[in-house]
Amino acid sequence: MIPKEHIESLAELTSSHNDLISYMMLKLPELANAQGLSGGFRTIINTGKEGGQEVFHLHIHLLGGKNLSGF
Repeated sequence: MIPKEHIESLAELTSSHNDLISYMMLKLPELANAQGLSGGFRTIINTGKEGGQEVFHLHIHLLGGKNLSGF
């Protein structure tokens, strides 16, 4: 999930983004359900280079559809 508004990373969020991040978080279960992930899903937000972020625009990975391994 990628917002239209450019925000470099999760670390750049401010209180002015409350509505946007709330909308994104509430939309994720809806998207997961639409993809048939009723048994569960995982979300990932990589933040900063040392956090694994390679695309410097805030985005949320939605994973599921199989047994996801632990970390």
